[in-house]
Amino acid sequence: MNLAPVTLLLIVVTAVVSWQAFEKPQLLARLILWPPAVDRYRQYDRLLTHGFIHADWQHLLFNMITLFFFGGGIERAFAPYIGPVGFLLFYLSAILVAILPTYLRHRRDPHYRSLGASGAVSAVLFASILLSPWSMLLVFFIPMPAIVFGVCYVGYSIWMDRRGGDNINHSAHLWGAGYGVLFTVMMEPRVLGSFVDRLMSPSFF
Repeated sequence: MNLAPVTLLLIVVTAVVSWQAFEKPQLLARLILWPPAVDRYRQYDRLLTHGFIHADWQHLLFNMITLFFFGGGIERAFAPYIGPVGFLLFYLSAILVAILPTYLRHRRDPHYRSLGASGAVSAVLFASILLSPWSMLLVFFIPMPAIVFGVCYVGYSIWMDRRGGDNINHSAHLWGAGYGVLFTVMMEPRVLGSFVDRLMSPSFF
């Protein structure tokens, strides 16, 4: 079982808050990242609360399923270094770090909105890829090594971020992924050497 207490708590809280926001548009409007509200009204909490609401059930399920499969392993891997509270702070800080470039880019744009846990989930996912680059993932039911998926994910996110037009915050995905890798290496620098060693010795079992 991959699940761990903090991961379970994050999934439950995110699911409940997202569900309530689906039912109550005024709650969605208060929690979503609307940059002018942060800039004009000092509603800095939006930089975190947007990570607990989603556009629809499909958006929510995708993020929570990914967190379910990878969050527990990362929570346990981080436990000897920072404990459960540290993992919670890692997740919350990933929401913040992933959205900051977007906020700075759109802080004067009254038409911009952003929501979803994708930045934090990307941080968890890429921390997992760093620790186990050759683990097999099912991507649309197709087996794929984690490191291959990671490269494709980053490339696709860069391309779509430049292209735009699909209402997905690809910038948050990229910054979240980078933060997950950087945080893990800063927490345990030996991880980087271990990653290189594993990368040079492919193993799919």
